[in-house]
Amino acid sequence: MPTALITGITGQDGLYLAELLVAKGYDVHGLIRGQNNPKLDLVRRLLPEVRLHHGDLTDMSSLIRALRESQPDEVYNLGAVSFVAYSWENAALTTDVTAKGVLNMLEAVRLHAGDRPDSVRFYQASSSEMFGKVQEVPQRESTLLWPRSPYGVSKVFGHYMTINYRESYGMHASSGILFNHESPRRGPEFVTRKISEAVARIKLGLQEDVVLGNLDAERDWGYAGDYVEAMWLMLQQPTADDYVVATGETHSIRDFLDVAFDHVGVDDWTSYVRQDERFMRPAEVDQLIGDASKARDVLGWKPKVPFEALVTMMVDADLAAIQQGW
Repeated sequence: MPTALITGITGQDGLYLAELLVAKGYDVHGLIRGQNNPKLDLVRRLLPEVRLHHGDLTDMSSLIRALRESQPDEVYNLGAVSFVAYSWENAALTTDVTAKGVLNMLEAVRLHAGDRPDSVRFYQASSSEMFGKVQEVPQRESTLLWPRSPYGVSKVFGHYMTINYRESYGMHASSGILFNHESPRRGPEFVTRKISEAVARIKLGLQEDVVLGNLDAERDWGYAGDYVEAMWLMLQQPTADDYVVATGETHSIRDFLDVAFDHVGVDDWTSYVRQDERFMRPAEVDQLIGDASKARDVLGWKPKVPFEALVTMMVDADLAAIQQGW
């Protein structure tokens, strides 16, 4: 039975990945931060098979201890301060966790592996936010990185550090450059979930409108449940490498609003949406669209859930949650 350790297991991707690995027969371990983590009960309810270890990406000793206790064949480093807007307000913390935390995890894995540096396979969650002020369309593995937020800068550090450890020490360390991926498990602070939740509440008469920032920003949105399969596939390859994971389609916030409101019978959503400069980024990323040809050709991966189905899935999940009193 293969064993995996997941950091960031309480997040959207961590939960989907853990479910995938459990279904594949893995012994799954998760790193969880804090004694009173509010998502601890959620993980235990959804994934009773998973063994949890307390630790923090900023604390090397806790990472070494988690590796010693779990003895993993694969490590998936998904932990991060992942909300882009928050990263401007807390740039130092974002750097400590999202950038230096990757270095801590890589070094802990290297020390744990000892004389066999490729014996523990490592996955780093890189991000399309690294492309920022995009230098070519679509973006691929070779595209110049130009991040436009402290979060994006931190992800670039982690991305290149993963490459450096692979090339310097012979580690089986891969990065997935994942474009935006959503699901009903997305945190309510993210714009997609903010919209789906607001649309559900407006439909049920519990909310009058929703306040958003830039409605013209365009993103390549996919389903998180599809994207975690790409993570797993990367670590099954004989040689470590980096892969863009994306749908190859781009949609604006307006498109997302169109589909979400149409799903609840609203043709014209303009009276339900207000814009506020407080939700505008200091440096906007205008358009992201990925070229996942390499992932398709090498990994055999392709997305299954189309954009419209993703949006309606999220709205339906929020409608059900609200009606059930969640």
